[in-house]
Amino acid sequence: VQLQASGGGLVQAGGSLRLSCAASGRTFSNYVMGWFRQPPGKEREFVARISRSGGSTSDSVKGRFTISRDDAKNTIYLQMNSLKPEDTAVYYCAASRGFPTDYDIDYDYWGQGTLVTVSS
Repeated sequence: VQLQASGGGLVQAGGSLRLSCAASGRTFSNYVMGWFRQPPGKEREFVARISRSGGSTSDSVKGRFTISRDDAKNTIYLQMNSLKPEDTAVYYCAASRGFPTDYDIDYDYWGQGTLVTVSS
């Protein structure tokens, strides 16, 4: 599986962005798909995931970010609203062949990352 993330950019605090992650492969619907982010100088952290059983977001973005998927287009999305400067990070999409998980070590495939910068 190859993943291609896009949609990052510079936005003012309070604004919105939508990230996309396009995946190759014919079994896309079987994968758990996730979004992670790595803020400058910090460790990578879980943001959201989605599987056939539904989606989940981290507490830090709950109510502001929404993850969705379009299996017909082999694409997942991360709608980010009410952005804050602390959301500034490189955002990565990832795919897991296993059970839904928030741990990056459980994900098998990774995209190249897209930078989101939120100015105050």
